[in-house]
Amino acid sequence: MNTLQMAVADGVTIAKRNALKIRRAPDLLGGVIMLPIVFVLLFTYIFGSMIDLPGMSYGEYLLPGIFVMTIVMSAQITGYTLTQDLQKGIFDRFRTLPMSPSAVLTGQTVSDVIMNVTSVTTMALVGLIVGWRVHTSPLEAALGFVMLLLFSYAFSWVTATVALALRTPETFNNVATIVSFPLTFLSNAFVDSARLPGALRPIAEWNPVSTLVQAARELFGNISPAIPAPTAWPLRHAVPVSFAWSIVILIVFVPLATRLYKRAVSR
Repeated sequence: MNTLQMAVADGVTIAKRNALKIRRAPDLLGGVIMLPIVFVLLFTYIFGSMIDLPGMSYGEYLLPGIFVMTIVMSAQITGYTLTQDLQKGIFDRFRTLPMSPSAVLTGQTVSDVIMNVTSVTTMALVGLIVGWRVHTSPLEAALGFVMLLLFSYAFSWVTATVALALRTPETFNNVATIVSFPLTFLSNAFVDSARLPGALRPIAEWNPVSTLVQAARELFGNISPAIPAPTAWPLRHAVPVSFAWSIVILIVFVPLATRLYKRAVSR
């Protein structure tokens, strides 16, 4: 077996391990299944009853934003799991095994994609029940889901990098919360970014989360002609820019996380 085949096989093994870990952990499983349901129902029936949009329901406008918010927050599981494994000495055991050094990170991030498939599927089904609809072709809708999962995979490498730099679950959770909430709420996920005041507007318009939300709305057809089209460049080219963001994040953070992991296991 060559090096590449070994790395793939080891990555699959680690992914299976982490998937089983999620299935056997009620708190993680609740985050995968129950939290998306709560998000959809909470924001649809509470915010949806107070916000009117011309030409469409707020629920349809909102759901792509809920998709993105959930995958951004779910990516924190990668970092949290890595910091737990560091504390428990799991990496030291992996180091004694004849396995590829990249398998741990690859397996962890792939298992998070599997988890996000479950989350996004759950949200989509609940969304259909509460009135969300896809108004585009099956190919465009499929591209929308692929785009969301690709971004979730890329963002998992960001949280892996942060976790390996911080090394403790408590510190990682604090930092991840401080970063993820402004990243998702200072965007167009819940309100039109053009309505934000002052300096907040350009920050929201160039936020990669806003670009991803806008791209999801376009690919799912959750856009009303009565709502003015965005003027910021990333939002006017949301679909290609979203894919570009995912690629750039992977190019930057995969080698960075791998380097930090090697440093962590060498101590």
